[in-house]
Amino acid sequence: MAMISQKAKYALRALIALARAPQSEPLVISDIARVHRIPKKFLEQILLDLKRQGLLTSKRGKGGGYVLLRPADKITYGEVLRIVDGPIAPLPCLSITAYRKCADCLDETNCETRQVFAHVADATRKVLDQTTIADAVAMPRHELLAS
Repeated sequence: MAMISQKAKYALRALIALARAPQSEPLVISDIARVHRIPKKFLEQILLDLKRQGLLTSKRGKGGGYVLLRPADKITYGEVLRIVDGPIAPLPCLSITAYRKCADCLDETNCETRQVFAHVADATRKVLDQTTIADAVAMPRHELLAS
């Protein structure tokens, strides 16, 4: 699997911040940006994308801001990464959402590289699709850094 983008890291950071906020208390972009050291203009675009995908909602006016639309235990890392970075696969022939045969492939069934990276992709998806924003919030900080 390729490295996740800075945009994905910021999206996850923002979602965790929203999950930590009291349930009915919206967070404003400027506070999230300042506290979590995310460029404000970049964060605006990220939150808009997450809103369009049904993860967030926004409230206007005094006391407005962003809140999670779904519970944090119903938003997985895998879902967020697919929204922000696209398919989670080290090879195009292993993508579930954007399958493409490798241009230089002679025989997909007997490709040793594909067979090895299929295990990598399966293990990665298993972790990302089973780990929720709520799990990240519940983990002690040292466990997050160690894993």
